[in-house]
Amino acid sequence: MSFLARMMRLKSKAHFNTDAGQGAGLRNRARAFDGASKRKVDMARRRVGMLLFGFAASYTVIGARLVEYGYTHPETTSGILPPDRLMAARPDILDRNGQVLATDIRTVSLFAEPNRIVDADEAAEKLATVLSDLDVKDTYRKLTSKSHFQWLRRQLTPKQQSQILALGIPGIGFRPEIRRFYPGGSTAAHIVGFVNIDNRGMAGMEKYIDNQGLAELADLGMTSNAPLEPVRLSIDLRVQNILHDIVKNAMIDYKAKSTGAVVLDVNTGEVIAMASYPDFDPNHPEEGSKDGWLNRMSNGTFEMGSTFKSFTIAMGLDTGKVKLTDSFDARYPIRIDGFTIHDDHAQSRFLTVPDIFRYSSNIGTAKLAQTVSIAEHKAFLTRLGLLTKMKTELPEVKMPSQPREWKPINQITIAFGHGIATTPLQTAVAGAALMNGGKLIEPTFLPRTVEQADDVAEAVIKPSTSADMRYLFEYNGVLGSGRRARVPGFDVGGKTGTADKVVNGRYDHKLNFNAFLGAFPMSKPRYVVLSFCDEPLTGENGGTLSAYTAAPMVRDIIRRSAPILGVEPDFGPAGKDTLVSY
Repeated sequence: MSFLARMMRLKSKAHFNTDAGQGAGLRNRARAFDGASKRKVDMARRRVGMLLFGFAASYTVIGARLVEYGYTHPETTSGILPPDRLMAARPDILDRNGQVLATDIRTVSLFAEPNRIVDADEAAEKLATVLSDLDVKDTYRKLTSKSHFQWLRRQLTPKQQSQILALGIPGIGFRPEIRRFYPGGSTAAHIVGFVNIDNRGMAGMEKYIDNQGLAELADLGMTSNAPLEPVRLSIDLRVQNILHDIVKNAMIDYKAKSTGAVVLDVNTGEVIAMASYPDFDPNHPEEGSKDGWLNRMSNGTFEMGSTFKSFTIAMGLDTGKVKLTDSFDARYPIRIDGFTIHDDHAQSRFLTVPDIFRYSSNIGTAKLAQTVSIAEHKAFLTRLGLLTKMKTELPEVKMPSQPREWKPINQITIAFGHGIATTPLQTAVAGAALMNGGKLIEPTFLPRTVEQADDVAEAVIKPSTSADMRYLFEYNGVLGSGRRARVPGFDVGGKTGTADKVVNGRYDHKLNFNAFLGAFPMSKPRYVVLSFCDEPLTGENGGTLSAYTAAPMVRDIIRRSAPILGVEPDFGPAGKDTLVSY
């Protein structure tokens, strides 16, 4: 083979080898490119998958939180709360004729979120421009505290709310609340009572309502802001206004320490009106004094003086050991255990039972009481409810006081109203039993029918004894110390009681507790009226005894309220001031 041929053959092989190498390289480069692209796609897919997982996880968490919030009661810390978060409502209190004595009104209270307050100094100063009595230092302390909630002022007026809103203070909010409102103010304060800042009953019938289960329901969160069925009382607001006015004026006019009165239905035990003065305004109970908060009619005990002679004589008559025609020697004072019992209006003669009642003879009453044993005497007063705690709806009821051991001297003094202290209201209740045929009926501040009263009544004296006591009340009303309580046409009878006050363990004859136990109309008594006047310094015609203070109070109460109570005056022969012949 020639050299040229060999060169061409070698060239041809070389060309073939070159082409083969280049193809392999290209194929390698293609494979490398494909791998890089695949890796990039895979990486992109992984990133998208992670992104989708992140979004899914985020929305899952958000959804779970929304579900959680959906099942959780919203905690609102600013602005006005929704209606279902309002304070639970209380029932309206009405008088027997439907007149409102207490009701709920909507109001708001001011609070702060200290963590949202920007400038505590400025906020306190701005609030003081609206709330003039605001304690700026105390408010600043609250606004700078580390808490998330602070009360600033409870129960604002709508005007105050709008003025504070106009200040534009951040971190300040209002919470809707309920405020108790008493349209009559102090007129029936001791009966209706009052509530605290949280609308809970603190006294009177407001507390009674809570004691019937309202407070427990509120504690369990089972109350709402929906209106409740009103609570109707036995009180007649018209008569209550009259009685409150007379009691208030008597304290002022007679310069007394305190006064009080009650009108009681003798057949049902319903309290038609009752007031004790000084009193307070239940709309602002914190402004009342301790003297004003005390309901002396049911939560104060006093020696009721000669009004107790009514019960002593009734005891003698009911046992059958004394008759109206009997006489007792009242010529000489009684000396016992170092004490001397005498008469303030001594007649120095034998006195019949009507004369003992008319002249209010301590000697005659003491001798009449001695016709029964001490045990019988104590049992009789217990039966009349004068030695036990009175049962009624009003929470403020005090237990009477009596000697731990009854001795002969105790029986004598208790016979004419000294040595034993009872509440004026339970004295009136016992007096009603003397007038209504002999039935003791627990007093009530809720409406009660005669039939319902008969179901709870307890016979404590004979009907004949009740008839005799009605005669004595009328007799004394015509000829005795009850004359100043009479009202023409309304046939009023009763018994005065003047008890010396105990000062430093001794009776002070210059300070008296005066009471009058009256009833009308005596032909068929429907109402008992009891009044008291504690430590008067003057009275009608300058007198300080019961006849010049407590008796005129009863006269004025009956004169103004009898027509309202439906008692028609009688000026005919049957209604004249004449006594029925017994």
